[in-house]
Amino acid sequence: MTEVQSVATAATNATIESSRLYERDGAYIPRIAAVHDLCGYGKCSLGVAIPVLSAAGCDVCPVPTGLFSSHTAFPGWYMHDTTAILDDYVNAWTGIGVDIDAIYSGFLGAPEQVSLIRRLYDLFPNALRVVDPVMADHGKVYPTYTPELCDAMAQLAHGADVLTPNLTEAAIILGEPIGENWCGTDISDEEAARMIHALQERGAKNVVLKGIQRNGESIIRNFVGTENGCIEEVSNEYVPYMLHGTGDVYCSCLLAAIMAGKTLAEAVAFAGDFTHDSMLVSAKQPDFKNRGVSFEPLLGKVTALL
Repeated sequence: MTEVQSVATAATNATIESSRLYERDGAYIPRIAAVHDLCGYGKCSLGVAIPVLSAAGCDVCPVPTGLFSSHTAFPGWYMHDTTAILDDYVNAWTGIGVDIDAIYSGFLGAPEQVSLIRRLYDLFPNALRVVDPVMADHGKVYPTYTPELCDAMAQLAHGADVLTPNLTEAAIILGEPIGENWCGTDISDEEAARMIHALQERGAKNVVLKGIQRNGESIIRNFVGTENGCIEEVSNEYVPYMLHGTGDVYCSCLLAAIMAGKTLAEAVAFAGDFTHDSMLVSAKQPDFKNRGVSFEPLLGKVTALL
């Protein structure tokens, strides 16, 4: 199902092994601060991250960046911005000896929330930093994102141990055109490598560039750029429909595999397979294009990582 091939000659056994970002220690249960919104209907964000990472034997500690009645493709959705409570929320953590092994951020509700993530980085300097810059897709910014919030989100590329943008998000971070002037998903290996290196120059150590689909092909490609200079391509069969929440499933599975001790390339392959299979399961559900990706029957595959 997954095809993995190297697109750089720098890869050796040593460099591939160095992309193992977390060593699981026996019976220890890693703790992950999940800085995402909570979506009531539509299976996004914390509604995905908590079950997926829990299935991988992780203790998920939510930091809710906003409360949504549903994902924003539904009409009449409601959002409550939680920015005003987050400082007190984290202050309470500092008084009870919370220890965190990874900080996993996604959708943000306001530019000020980037400062909160930076504060978490300061409080837990040894924690793995995984940034899913959830703000746009298909050349368009999500409706709750202002230019100020996009700029703030782009700042999180600096210092990320793993950055997982789609092509639109990568363009925003790099200050390149989106909208009518967006380059689209049909890009070459060389262009993917250029974008990865540019994102690394902005401070991301490892980059997973998602969603390359070339005209006439029935596969979707993701490119993995590691801090040692290696770039690998991981591809999956293309599923010809869009579902809300697949990005959250993908990145949560990626982190689940990393926390299980897999290499970054192995984690990308697992995330791609799991997301692909979840989309096939979803198509058997009523109103599946609106209700979100149905990953629940497959969570045993996440547990099997251990």
